[in-house]
Amino acid sequence: MSFTDFYRLSAHAVITNDSGDILLLKASYGEQGWGLPGGALDMGETVHQALIRECQEELGCEIVIEHLTGIYYHSAFNSHAFIFRVKLLKDALITLSDEHLAYRYCAFTELSPVQQHRVAACLNYTGTVDSAAF
Repeated sequence: MSFTDFYRLSAHAVITNDSGDILLLKASYGEQGWGLPGGALDMGETVHQALIRECQEELGCEIVIEHLTGIYYHSAFNSHAFIFRVKLLKDALITLSDEHLAYRYCAFTELSPVQQHRVAACLNYTGTVDSAAF
């Protein structure tokens, strides 16, 4: 990789409800897919700062970062995604930004295979950060 190559980094949150279902957001752009809260790092941000900012923007509420659970390379986007276990503050009210049309909590089995890998590693975190390429 040369100095002038374009490369992306992103940070994403795995948030569950009391039933263990996973929070997903439906994008208002592109193919309007469902994904974990989070997004790209801005220049000069740490992954933690980016995740806090992205969740504030997308969910309209504060989060508590518990731990980093995985770092994944995605060839389709030439990017690495950092996955964190996150909790919403008690009684947090989700207020979506214009970037998203809806949110829902879904069962693990409803996730795509890539999301299942990332979320399973997060929910079964034992102190070792998972790593994989897709």
